Amino acid sequence: MANSIQKRWTLKPADENNVQSLANALKVHPALCRLLVVRGINDYEAARHFFRPELSDLHDPFLMKDMDKAVVRISEAIEWHERIMVYGDYDVDGTTSVAVVYSFLRKNYNGDLAYYIPHRYREGYGVSRQGIDYAHAHGYTLLITLDCGIKSVELIAYAQSLGIDVIVCDHHTPDEQLPPAKAILNPKQPGCSYPFRELSGCGIGFKLISALALQWKQPLENVYCYLDLVATSIAADIVPIDGENRILAYYGLKQVNESPSLSIKTLKDHVKLNRPMHIADLVFVIGPRVNAAGRMDDARKAVDLFIEEDEEKILALAEALQSDNSDRKEVDKNITEEALSLLQEREMTEQRKSTVLYQSHWHKGVVGIVASRLIDHYYRPTIVLTLSNDKVTGSARSVSGFNIYEAIHECRDLLDNYGGHFYAAGMTMAPERVDEFSRRFEDVVSQTIAPHLLIPEIEIDAEIALADVKQAFFNIISQFEPFGPNNMRPVFISRGVQDFKGYSKVVKEQHIKFVVCQKGQQDVIDGVGFNMADKFAIVESGLFDMVYTIDENEFNGVTKLQVKVLDIRESGRP
Repeated sequence: MANSIQKRWTLKPADENNVQSLANALKVHPALCRLLVVRGINDYEAARHFFRPELSDLHDPFLMKDMDKAVVRISEAIEWHERIMVYGDYDVDGTTSVAVVYSFLRKNYNGDLAYYIPHRYREGYGVSRQGIDYAHAHGYTLLITLDCGIKSVELIAYAQSLGIDVIVCDHHTPDEQLPPAKAILNPKQPGCSYPFRELSGCGIGFKLISALALQWKQPLENVYCYLDLVATSIAADIVPIDGENRILAYYGLKQVNESPSLSIKTLKDHVKLNRPMHIADLVFVIGPRVNAAGRMDDARKAVDLFIEEDEEKILALAEALQSDNSDRKEVDKNITEEALSLLQEREMTEQRKSTVLYQSHWHKGVVGIVASRLIDHYYRPTIVLTLSNDKVTGSARSVSGFNIYEAIHECRDLLDNYGGHFYAAGMTMAPERVDEFSRRFEDVVSQTIAPHLLIPEIEIDAEIALADVKQAFFNIISQFEPFGPNNMRPVFISRGVQDFKGYSKVVKEQHIKFVVCQKGQQDVIDGVGFNMADKFAIVESGLFDMVYTIDENEFNGVTKLQVKVLDIRESGRP
């Protein structure tokens, strides 16, 4: 998306009385209190819980509907020496889920225990008939699905008909009809009063093993050792990082940095990071390498990495993931370039409210990534489709505020299968239905999307002076981590900013290196604005307003604060 596209700047609303009372209680800068208030934190006690998350604040897993049934059935299976299969999806959330539950059960059961990950291209997403047939042929009588299963009504009925009991652990939104499983663990199902609805798939698996540990009178340290994998799933699956997820991500990240599992440590060592990892590193460094296994080859190697205990084997598996990720990057780059070229050639591209692209030769494993990249250029709900096993299959990504899953749901009569979330979804259909689907999806989006949602928005937490950007201020902002949905890195606005003595300049023809101060102020701060060279005239012309985040920049062994500029506009503009 070209930076010349005008973005909406929205200052988040906050009750200023709450801001002031919190500032009086906490004795910190009012802007920091405003950050808390816009996150729903309005008093000292709530702030204490936010800044000092405690594992003891995690909810009792038995509050989740059917948890007692799941624990009883697994305990029976172990007592009767049944064959148990742990079944999960091929993405980061699915593979970490399987690794966590499989590893915990393996420590408590010396009977026949296996795991199964469907192949992305041969079987597709979720519970597959092939997987059930495999379980039946090998005598597995209990199947535990993770990060999938809530929509697999017919397939789970089929498993039951073969004498296989199924426990579904899923976090996706259920349809009206639930599968005939022995137990369903999903806070989003009707009748479940679990206090937090937004766990990742791995988070649900973590609650299951927590319940088993409690039932079996084991210390909870036996489940806390998997928090680095839980945090990886939370980061990669882009679930809200508030409530229980904040606690899990906080302690999971702490474990990643202080005592990671050998698998996570090996992945970290591969990228040679010489600083503590942040949640963004789990999203952009660890996540893609784990995901690449399922995208380019077989996701089993990701699970193998997480459950392996031999150091040499872990190293070999990590190198295999690194290789898959390199291949993924090349394929992703080529398809993105081809897709952008197709869009530029198309008439009516600018008039459409959605983007739907289909090429039969595109690699199925990267279409979701490509959809996200297209949104950076053409800001609208986007679906990228390809051909796999004689079916058209694809991934959808949305813009902020638009429920793409619901839009696809409106086209369900054209689809063989679909599923997903508010911002991301997947689908399959017959090739002859692509054109009609593209037309129908465009109609649905055109009729339902609010016009302002097609203009990218920058949400601003607080207005501050550049003089406020000090180390003590930044240190408190750092305590807001881990950042993610519902707790994004704080965005600030400073008005009446100006270039300092002509030191700001364009670098590498596309970025701006800022050296700025505020009119009448002595404080000077450095910053960078990526892909903003087309706005340098605003910097040269006089006073401007600036929205930015604050971070640290290390250069030649010296660390200092800088601002990462998101957008600028001439001062006085609305």
